[in-house]
Amino acid sequence: MNKSIIGLLYLVILCASPLAVASSSLPDVIDRNRDSIVAVGTVKPLRRPSAQFMGTGFVVGDGHLVITNFHVIPDLIDSAKNEKLAVFSGRGENAKAHIATIVKSDPDHDLVLLKISSGPLPALPLASSALIREGESIAFTGFPIGMVLGLYPITHRGIISAITPIIIPSNNSKDLTAKSIRRMRNKFQVYQLDGTAYPGNSGSPVYHAESGKVIGVLNSVFVKDTKETLLERPSGISYAIPIKYVHSLLNTR
Repeated sequence: MNKSIIGLLYLVILCASPLAVASSSLPDVIDRNRDSIVAVGTVKPLRRPSAQFMGTGFVVGDGHLVITNFHVIPDLIDSAKNEKLAVFSGRGENAKAHIATIVKSDPDHDLVLLKISSGPLPALPLASSALIREGESIAFTGFPIGMVLGLYPITHRGIISAITPIIIPSNNSKDLTAKSIRRMRNKFQVYQLDGTAYPGNSGSPVYHAESGKVIGVLNSVFVKDTKETLLERPSGISYAIPIKYVHSLLNTR
């Protein structure tokens, strides 16, 4: 077999290989994903400011659905004073509020599905339900400082450093809460990320750095000192709920 035929066969095999999946640079991925990442909070006409930030979310499905963390949603909404759950899209001072309602919630996996009354907004692509490997490069985009400076999404990058049970060991019984005890009874695996996140990042999409497909939902940060020092001295260890639980939520509506 001559060299030209061997070269052609090599090219065909390479193109058919799973490693030849189209990928983009992270700046290109961020540009594609940015408009699908939203802030989640409430609006109240007589409050100043009228918008209150709670966390981050991202658009899925037909462009009218938003995924975020269950813990991002406030326990009480003052409907008597016209306070409403809302999603905020856009960028900078031109952010637009979309009134939202809860479609379905999954408190055990800290997820909630919202539906917005306007739109549609561009949706993010979701990865398959299979867990991705430790060491894979990821990024996440959200609003770690909220809407203080307007709506400006911020991206951090890292890797999947471990796949670990949701329970974070407690040094003493005083640190145990009803939430942590419930998790002990309903253990499941999450991604531990080598990436710095902050409280406002709750609900941020964690996506593959090359494909841009969402592989998880950021939901917690390891606190090494106190919650008050988290902004000043972040641990650099974060956790994300695998995307398979988002698929389950979308398929059981």
